[in-house]
Order: sequence, then structure tokens, then C-alpha cells
Amino acid sequence: MRNGAKKRLIILIITAICCINFPKNAQTSLKLPAHTIIGSEWSVDYSTNNPSTTVNTKSNVFDGNLNTFFASNERNGTWVGLDLSDRYVITKIAYAPRNAISLGPTRLLLGIFEGANNPDFSDAVPLFMISEPPPIKILTEQVINCSRGFRYVRYVGPPDARCNIAEIEFYGYKSVGNNTHFHQLTNLPTITISTVNAATIVSRDDYISGFISVIDNGTIYSDLIEIRGRGHNSWLYPKKPYRIKLRNKTNLLGLPANERIWTLINNYGDKTLMRNLLAFDLSERLGMVYTPAGKAVDVILNGEYKGTYNLCDQVEIAPERIDIQPLTSKDIALPELSGGYFIEVDPYTIDEEEGWFISARNSTPVKIRNLDTENILPQQYFYIRDHYNKMENTLFSTNYKDPVNGFRKYIDAESFLRYFLLGEITGNTDICWSVYMYKERNCDLIKFGPIWDVDLGFNNDRRTYPINSNPRWVYEYGSAAKGWREVIRRLLSDEALFSQLQMMYAGYRDSSILTKKSLLEVADNYAFALDRSQRLNFMRWDILHKQVHLNPIAPGSYEAEVNHVKNYISERIDWLDQKLGYKPIENAIAATTLPNISVYTNVGSIWFNDVIEPVFISIANITGSVVFSKSIQENTSVPVTSGMYFVTISDAKGRTKTEKCLVR
Repeated sequence: MRNGAKKRLIILIITAICCINFPKNAQTSLKLPAHTIIGSEWSVDYSTNNPSTTVNTKSNVFDGNLNTFFASNERNGTWVGLDLSDRYVITKIAYAPRNAISLGPTRLLLGIFEGANNPDFSDAVPLFMISEPPPIKILTEQVINCSRGFRYVRYVGPPDARCNIAEIEFYGYKSVGNNTHFHQLTNLPTITISTVNAATIVSRDDYISGFISVIDNGTIYSDLIEIRGRGHNSWLYPKKPYRIKLRNKTNLLGLPANERIWTLINNYGDKTLMRNLLAFDLSERLGMVYTPAGKAVDVILNGEYKGTYNLCDQVEIAPERIDIQPLTSKDIALPELSGGYFIEVDPYTIDEEEGWFISARNSTPVKIRNLDTENILPQQYFYIRDHYNKMENTLFSTNYKDPVNGFRKYIDAESFLRYFLLGEITGNTDICWSVYMYKERNCDLIKFGPIWDVDLGFNNDRRTYPINSNPRWVYEYGSAAKGWREVIRRLLSDEALFSQLQMMYAGYRDSSILTKKSLLEVADNYAFALDRSQRLNFMRWDILHKQVHLNPIAPGSYEAEVNHVKNYISERIDWLDQKLGYKPIENAIAATTLPNISVYTNVGSIWFNDVIEPVFISIANITGSVVFSKSIQENTSVPVTSGMYFVTISDAKGRTKTEKCLVR
């Protein structure tokens, strides 16, 4: 063979060798032997319905026989798996249901395979969840995409299934692996929680210890936690809501607050799974000072799939939440005593032992929501109680409309109007039932917000359905804490405030902050993002055909539930346009007001031309706040930032007219 031919042959051999796909760590992914079988202790003998250790046992799962199976004695929380004696990266799982065509495949639906390195599976993460009924008599194979190595692997049966699995095979290679990628149940982040000894969460008051892993885009965050139930009415549902306290502060899922306490909202009665998120979007659009952060997630608790939740802020005094000065034990004299305070009008508060009061005039129940309510000192308690009573007494006094000494002395009108609009746009029938407010240090104003708990909004309350056919405001006939409906009615009876409400709404509409198109796009985007998760959620909670909680209808599909919300939004904008007398701006570039005076807009300014005698000019932004107020007697340019403005011109003859101007 000539040298040239030899070289070509050597190159071909080297190329062939290089193209061989060697397995990771030069180890072959193989079927793992059943080292030590672990799992729920007792099986059930179906012939007697008694516990057994000899019939239908967990060893059947690894005997290679598709006609035998494991059936646990307990119906819930049961599992079967292997102690591999060392860490293995799992690359594939094969499984088969019990050989019973009528119930075998369906009893595996939502069953979860997990890997862990603690024998109690406290650090378990999901490897795969069964979402389609597998055929009987054959092994269904599933490729696993998780880079961490595990010593312990298991299958956790879904609720009310007794496991009922015939065979499992795990494949992989020995390695500690790494943390480069993890499995998510859907496109949403996956949150998996384990409690100590798999303890059931039964209390809204007492925390129990546990461990959390949050998987997002294949990455993982883990921490020790304490967890308890939360909510009032929502705690009564089969799908429970929770409060989580991390050991370490973090910006969970990249949300703004670097905090320890977070909530998992269950959305049981909201079958779109998005009503709170839609309300949060509206809150941001309307410029509320603080809007709770939230993201849709999938939740696994002690190996059991729990459904689609919203991971949200805990509404509390904290940076990136209600960002006011927290009280300390030293704050017992002014000015420190003046704040900050976080309070809530809430009828449920009378069931609590401390930290609340009944207002003097309207007998309204008010809860002090500072994080450590039990540590509120007497001086602090009496200060905020007395301050609230001053507000209420002033609002119902004869001179309550006075711009200086009336209700505006104690109520931040702008935050109230934003909050009111939020309640009415969302159709939140709890707008008068649970109302959050706060007061900053060295400021007498009580401010409104944030919005929270809107699962009954968007036409989801049979007591008020259909909302858009009712000419009254929602606050007038929804649920209400004692005396609070009168508070809103009194505020809106002030003509100046109602005019400010009309201007605020018109500003949002004219500046395209509130349009049907933009609001419906938000709903469509959430529906698209939630689609895979909602399918699993309603497999777990079969309620699409049922009216739960206060549902007015049950259209029977997720798409129909979303369309119900979208139809409501479209109709509600029309309703509000009519209720507030809104007329679209006809000319965003120029508007003629009084005779001989023209108003023009330019980039960053409003021009007044043809001024031949003194006139008074007032310019308000979309919230109704006056940004310019002055008499002029010649052509004038007023610098302003971009946005929608209301320009009022008054002359010596008493003529007054207001025009809308959009500044680019």
C-alpha cells in the first residue's frame, strides 16, 4: 500500500472512531437491577380487602411479570421504588399498568416518578408524570431528562389509586450527575414540596417543616421551608391554598421582592386559573403604587400532583411590596409612631383574637395587617385606631367636600379612584368585603391597595351574574363589610371627586392604556401559556362541568371559561364608557376651546394661541392631578411629559370648557 493510501486509511479510521457516540462518563445506560425494593409497607388482598404482606406486594413491580401488580392497602399517598445503593443518573423509565383494561391504565394517570438522595424523599424532584393512559400488557418507555444522580427512585401513585402498577424498569448510569437540567411538568415552573414524614398540612395557623425545590427553565432552587394553609373560604376547597416561609430570602422565580414569605393561590373556583393575574395586569396598567407579583406554576406536594397554582407575593410591609417604614418596638412616640401601618377592612377579622378594632362611627371591622400583629404595642394600636376614626368622622361630617379640611385631609383620593376603577373593571364583588389600605410615616393620608383575591371577579359570582346587565356599580350590590359601602357612596357623592374619576378613566381610554384589544390580548396570552397545565389541572380536579363555589355557569371546557371572561371584559368596557360618559378624543393633535383661543400639542408641550385677553388655565393629568394652574394673557407654551391631559380654560365672562389633549 502506498504512503498516500495508508494516510487516507488512517484518517478514515480516526474519523470513524471520533464519530462513535460514547456514553457520558464512558458508562453505558443500562437497566438498573432491583437492589433493594422500598415503598409502602402494606399491600391489599382484594379477595378479602384486608392488609397483606404476601399478596399484590411491591416486589411484583420488579419481577418482570406484567400479570402481577402492586396494590397498596392505603388508597392515597402510597409508593414503590428502589434503593440503588449508589447514585445513578436516570435516562429512561419503562412502566406498565395493572393488566385490567377497565381500570388499569386510568389508575396511573398523574402518577409521578421521583428521584432523591435522602431516604425519606424529602429532597425529591420529579422525573416524569404520566399524563396519558398507558396500554396494558406492554412496557411504555419514557426518556428522562434530568442531570442529577439519585440513590433513591420511586413511583408515587395518584390519589385514590392504591398504586396499582404492574411493572417498572429504571435505566441509567452510575454518576452523581450535576444540576444543569431538571424536568418540568409543563412549560410552567414546577414547584415540588416535601413535608417532614410526609405530614399532611391541616392548619392555617401552625407551620410544619419541609423542603422546596423550584424548577424553572431546567434550573433548580432549593431551600428548607415552613408551610401552612392560608385563606378563609378558599381553605375549605379540596384543592388547598398555602403560605410558604423560606429559610432564606430570595427573589423566587425572579419576582421583584427578595423575601422569605410567599403564597400559593389555589384558584379552585376560578376555572380560567388567571383571574388574579388579569387583575394584577390591570393594576399595573392603572399605575397602582404596588401590584402583587405572581406567576402560574405547577405544584407537587409529597409526591402528589396538586394542580395549577399562582405563586404570589405575601402582601406585607416589605421592600418591593408595601414599601413603607415598618414599625419597631421603639416606635411609641411621634413622629415614628405615625407609621407605617398596613390595615384591612375585613369581616373575617372578628374571628381572630387580637390586632383588630371596630370603627367608632360605621362599626366597620378593621384588621391591623403589620406582619407581627401580635407585637403591635398599645400605643401603636390606639394610634392607628384613632387615626382611622378621624378619617371616618371627617368623611361623614358636613364639610366633607372641603378640599383642605374635608376627607382629602385623610384619604388619598388618587389611590382610592384607581382602586375603585380596578374593582369595577374586574367586577370584583368583594370590592367592599376585603379592602387593603396603608399609611406611611409622617403622612396623614390613608392610601388604597393593593388589589387582591379576585377569583369572584370577571363575572364569576352567581349572586351578581350577569354583572353587565345591571346599571348599578358593583360596589352597590356585592358583598360588603359593615359600613364600607357607605364609605364609597359618600366619597363618590363629592362632585369634584366624581369628575376626577371621569377624567382618570377617559385618560386611560384615550391613551390606549385601557382598550378592548389590549385587555383581550392579555387573556389570550395567559390562556396560551396555561394550556398544557390546565389540562393536567382539570384531570386532577374534574370540575369543568360543575358549578363550584359561586360559579354562575359551568360551560364545560377551558376554552369556554376563557371566552366567558373575554366576553365580560369587552362588555364591561362598553358599560363603563356609558356609565362615566366617556367619548373618544376626536383630535389628539389640536382642540379648539373658547372662542379665539386654540390649544395645540407638540412634542413635550401644550400651546395656547390666539390669547387676546386674560384667561385662567388648568392642566390635569389622567389621574386628575393638576400639573399647571395659572392665569395667562398672551400666547403660552406649557412644558409637560408625554401622556393624556385635561385642559380647562376659564375667561372673565365665566365661560369654562375642558378639552382632552394627547401629548406625544
